[in-house]
Amino acid sequence: MEIFETDSGTVRGFRTSAGIVAVLGIPYAAPPFGADRFREPRPAPAWSGVRDCTECGPVAPQSAELPGAPVWSPGDEDILTVNVWTPAPDGGRLPVLVWIHGGAYVFGSSAQPDFDGTVLAGAGLVVVTLNYRLGFEGFGHVPGGEGEAYPENRGLLDQVAALRWVRENIAAFGGDPGNVTVAGQSSGAASAACLMVMDRARGLFHRAILHSPASPCYTPDTAAATTREVAAEAGCPATPEGLTAATAQALVGASDRVVDRYRRDPASGSRHYDPSLYAPVLDGDVLPTDPLTGMTAGATKGIDLLVCHTTEEYWLLDAVGSSAKVDTPERLARFAEDFDLPDTLVRGYRAAMPEAPVLDVYLALYGDLLFGEYSSRLAELHARAGGRAFLSRFDRRRTGPDGVVRAWHCADIPFAFGNIGDERLAFLIGGAPTAQDHRLADRMVRAWAGFAATGDPGWPAVDGDGPALRAQIWRTEEGIQEDRTAVPRALWSEVDLPLLHP
Repeated sequence: MEIFETDSGTVRGFRTSAGIVAVLGIPYAAPPFGADRFREPRPAPAWSGVRDCTECGPVAPQSAELPGAPVWSPGDEDILTVNVWTPAPDGGRLPVLVWIHGGAYVFGSSAQPDFDGTVLAGAGLVVVTLNYRLGFEGFGHVPGGEGEAYPENRGLLDQVAALRWVRENIAAFGGDPGNVTVAGQSSGAASAACLMVMDRARGLFHRAILHSPASPCYTPDTAAATTREVAAEAGCPATPEGLTAATAQALVGASDRVVDRYRRDPASGSRHYDPSLYAPVLDGDVLPTDPLTGMTAGATKGIDLLVCHTTEEYWLLDAVGSSAKVDTPERLARFAEDFDLPDTLVRGYRAAMPEAPVLDVYLALYGDLLFGEYSSRLAELHARAGGRAFLSRFDRRRTGPDGVVRAWHCADIPFAFGNIGDERLAFLIGGAPTAQDHRLADRMVRAWAGFAATGDPGWPAVDGDGPALRAQIWRTEEGIQEDRTAVPRALWSEVDLPLLHP
């Protein structure tokens, strides 16, 4: 069966070479442009006849051009779509996994090659991936709106709308709306962490998988200041009228120019190192609190949590040129000052990496600041508050033609999706996969499928009161292994997370 009935109309998918049925580009909300721009997502308009759903929908406005993924073109408006892969098109009640892509809240889409859900569906899941508003369209502050006219965190509200679509429609695809896991990586994982503490998302999912969640949330003042910068660069007033009159293309271009200005200015503070203009805003309404505070208060204890981060996160950002080069002791000291990090932290990293160049010390420190330590705290605080949490670290390295390919940001995702054979992902994993790589991918896919089905990925849960966090270490060697993390977590005891940019 390749025909399915949704609330908005009939859709047609196709059967993949693996026998899984894929249904791509299904609208879950109306195009967020025209009168609906900068507003909460509206219901998708109904259609008549059978809608052909054999290609992913258009991506959200952005300037990125990612290998193997479609690019945004001005005029593409039907961007709020989901993709479904199901092994049970004739009915069933299979666990559901909903994937939120990353990309610093400004780029990416559900159509990236590593997010194909065929392998995970073959492991017994109904897999859903989604697009949502990015950049200013999804996370920019629009001042002066009346009431709820221009809410903050529109990208998060899109994700909630997609989860509501899953609740109302996934049974038609063989999925169980009472057994839904939200998963994501980087800003997608941070989005999922925010969903865990949002009233609007309560009851829409039951488990969460967070890969390398990014730590920052922004205050309303920070979001408003960013709007003034972007509006000035776009040549429009920072008002609802001025911003709605500016095209999405103009705001994308203006945002890119503001980012470039921060990159070029070493005196611009914390945003100089890897400028991120947009992030979830602690508005007290859509997002009432940051995830760590909400977890500490027990707001998430009814949700099973699986957290994973890579052991060398920030080496990828250096490799692709998105991070400032901090390669002298003076620049490292300035970095610590710009982020209000204690001197003991920097000294501890240098002592733990005595033979490493300053650049490597910086990359290790920044990676833990944004991803590693935040991941550990999410698991730890969730467990302390009475929730069930599991922690893992991806530590697979490989020597490739150009040297060592590290366990860096994003490298774990092709393994978790089981898509390591796609040649477009060779850069992430260091070339064609080996037999050991395939075995590692099989183990990670089984862990995801087991956790989504039962809440048990196959290793012990975190003991929130224990002296150390127990973690599954993902390497090409099998079994729970020694954690070789070089820097002791005790060094972070004086650092307050999550970081809120001033």
